[in-house]
Amino acid sequence: MLNKIVLTLLIIGGVNWGAIGIFQFDLVAWICGGQTGMISRVIYTVVGLCAIWCISLLFRENAEPDREIKVMS
Repeated sequence: MLNKIVLTLLIIGGVNWGAIGIFQFDLVAWICGGQTGMISRVIYTVVGLCAIWCISLLFRENAEPDREIKVMS
């Protein structure tokens, strides 16, 4: 469940970065009163921590067994 929450927040952060890159519009800053506002800084920090958490997902073993169908010859 934690991984899904982290991934959702990271996707929201990615959409914000896409808006900055394409439209030069920072959605988080616009909603929260500027890039230097306390709420904006908290959101940027949380998204950054989510990114660090997702790095750890790259090195974890998959907890679910493979669901591939193996054909016996």
